[in-house]
Amino acid sequence: MTIHFLNCFTCNARVPAHWQSGTLCLLIETNQGLVLVDTGLGQDDYVHRTGVLRTFQAVSIVPMNPEEAAVRQIGRLGYRPEDVRHIVLTHMHFDHCGGLPDFPHARVHVHRREYEAFMGRPRRWTDLAYVRRHVAHGPQFELYDDTTARWLDFEAARLPFEPEMWLVPLFGHTRGHCGVVVHADTGWLFHVADAAPMGLDESVPGLLVHLVLGPHAPRLHEFSAAHPEVRMTTGHMWLDFFASVK
Repeated sequence: MTIHFLNCFTCNARVPAHWQSGTLCLLIETNQGLVLVDTGLGQDDYVHRTGVLRTFQAVSIVPMNPEEAAVRQIGRLGYRPEDVRHIVLTHMHFDHCGGLPDFPHARVHVHRREYEAFMGRPRRWTDLAYVRRHVAHGPQFELYDDTTARWLDFEAARLPFEPEMWLVPLFGHTRGHCGVVVHADTGWLFHVADAAPMGLDESVPGLLVHLVLGPHAPRLHEFSAAHPEVRMTTGHMWLDFFASVK
């Protein structure tokens, strides 16, 4: 079983200039074909930029390289778009689900609270990063809300794939934000997405983390220290991470 680590949206801070990061998407080989965890931007986003993307370009440095689109990277790995049978979303912000239209036949797995937040009226400032056109093609959704099972220290919902995969509620960054767990050949991978700063970097100011990413970072840092056997990744990783996993 192989997990490919893809950078599907580079976004660098203007200040401090060394904050250079990419959006991490996971491509996983399973018993039901390829599963993509988050999508990054889609091909259409590079042609018709959304308002929230234009805002990101105004406040940060975004190279806007269309070769970073997940569908193009998957093609370079030798796969076809239709080989991606399932997409698991940690949340539905533009930089995590913009590529949904590039995989029109994939079944989309997401927490029910996140889907309802995306489809409903904006209720908080982070809802402004939802872009409704990303589901205009009418994807088939599988919604999850029963998290009475447990994966290690967390309530979780089992996803219907082998190798073993779990959806872990980490609400805060968005109303239905989740992490995703994969039982890889080398052990557990816990992708906490946007519940913690890049690479669980503890140098990022705590108040900023809580305001933007939600309340889970301290617990996730404690979990990481208590479970060194679990590899942990975040939704946005420093660019040198992607160089190290190629």
